[in-house]
Amino acid sequence: MFGGLVGLATIRVLLADDNAGVLAYLRALLGKAFDIVGEFENGKLAVEGALGLDPDMVVLDISMPVMNGFQASALLRDLKCRTKIVILTTYEDSEFIAKAFSCGADAYVCKRRLADDLGAAISAVLHGNTFTSPSIGPLEA
Repeated sequence: MFGGLVGLATIRVLLADDNAGVLAYLRALLGKAFDIVGEFENGKLAVEGALGLDPDMVVLDISMPVMNGFQASALLRDLKCRTKIVILTTYEDSEFIAKAFSCGADAYVCKRRLADDLGAAISAVLHGNTFTSPSIGPLEA
């Protein structure tokens, strides 16, 4: 899943999702390859964690209580946080995708394609590119 990326264990990742099952799945999926520095159940705690823990990457759900993923992404960018942002979501709507990127996200991954797309998203982001799950198709202009 993470072939071609060296030194992954030194890459610090923060996870945020209000679903404990999704957090556990993400931990299992990423934990052997990356340093998981924190797990949070809402966007506000994720922002606080990102500012305090200085991860290389934040994996954020859009739909979370207190502060959603859009708000958390925008706040991290407003605060000049250097971390890369990967949005995870069930929404495959072009308006959500456009909003995610306008809020500062670097990647947009559909949860139903998580196992297939998360590795490609992380690779793209770590190489300075953006990523959108291919199953969504091209964005409308």
